[in-house]
Amino acid sequence: MIKRNKLFGNQTRVTFALPRDTPAGTVSVVGCFNDWEPGRHELVARRNGTRTVTVKLGPGEYRFRYLASGGVWLDDDSADAIDEQGSRLLL
Repeated sequence: MIKRNKLFGNQTRVTFALPRDTPAGTVSVVGCFNDWEPGRHELVARRNGTRTVTVKLGPGEYRFRYLASGGVWLDDDSADAIDEQGSRLLL
């Protein structure tokens, strides 16, 4: 799930969230906004079992995917679009 909160100016706070049934181990959101670098935006476990991470982004189109331990790639069904290159977010 993706939550968007508009901030002052042209920034948007984007929270990436995965449900409790996500594969075990470390999960990062990787995309064009962080040079596809694993571990840079690692999702943190919450009390309710979900995992989240928040990133501030300016207007634009962003491609991203989730990378779980063991090289497992996941897409986000709540993204604006999903194609062969992964999930897409429009801000």
